[in-house]
Amino acid sequence: MSAADRGELMTEHGRGYPFADHDLAHRLEHAEGAAGAAFVSARARVRPESMAEWTRLAGAWLLFDGAQSPVTQTFCLGLDEPADDRVLGEVEHFFHSRGAPVDHEVSPLVGCELPSLLCRRGYQPVELKNNLYRPIWPGVTLSASRNDRLRVRRIGLEECDLWAQISARGWGEVPGAGDFMQDLGQLARERTGGVCFLAELDGMPIAAAGLAMHRGVALMAGASTIPEARRQGAQLALLEARLQHAAAEGCTLAMQGALPGSTSQRNAERHGFRIAYTLTKWRLDLPGTGDGG
Repeated sequence: MSAADRGELMTEHGRGYPFADHDLAHRLEHAEGAAGAAFVSARARVRPESMAEWTRLAGAWLLFDGAQSPVTQTFCLGLDEPADDRVLGEVEHFFHSRGAPVDHEVSPLVGCELPSLLCRRGYQPVELKNNLYRPIWPGVTLSASRNDRLRVRRIGLEECDLWAQISARGWGEVPGAGDFMQDLGQLARERTGGVCFLAELDGMPIAAAGLAMHRGVALMAGASTIPEARRQGAQLALLEARLQHAAAEGCTLAMQGALPGSTSQRNAERHGFRIAYTLTKWRLDLPGTGDGG
């Protein structure tokens, strides 16, 4: 049986791209769920007054990081176990009782029954995201020119605030994102399973990125460059360093999310990532607010 018949496409190095099926979705989405849970746990330790909490229900990850946090949502709903009206009722109580709307990122691998049920319960689609992935291996490199003035390194715990400051400046043009990233210094010190990287140009930090690893999957997250230092190759250098670190730690797949048709998607595809599938985020507002309540 050929590699194509097995649902695998090979890179020039002989490493296969797993077929984009339920098994792949399980690996990718549980990596995101686990990374989110580690983040929420760090928040709960650093700021107990935030009431940050996560739990598992019917195979899904339920993450509460504050009513306005982008981390507050579910992952893997309906992917491993059916999500019926009873399950959704319990999930909705978890979020609504904490003053948050309910957001689910739903994979197309769950089929049509769950989206139909969400519609009947008043949910509305609010966002699309492509999950992209690629195989990695020890010594993986990216075929692109490099800036010899750049150096990428893992940060020490004493540099978490610096890392957060660079991240915040890089994300400052996105409404609300800069403030969120600025708050990550203490959380980076407390989070388990995550690694932070800085890119330096002539010794000055100009870009930051994060990496989370779960059961052989490396999740690329949070990469940004300060505005005055863009187009110097920092993002490429950060991506390659994270892929190499993850592969050395035993990961065989890397993943990242991107808006469909975005520059982020294009850049990821240039460096060997492929679209696995597109997730839909479904929202149910708090009762009495919005169109989804």
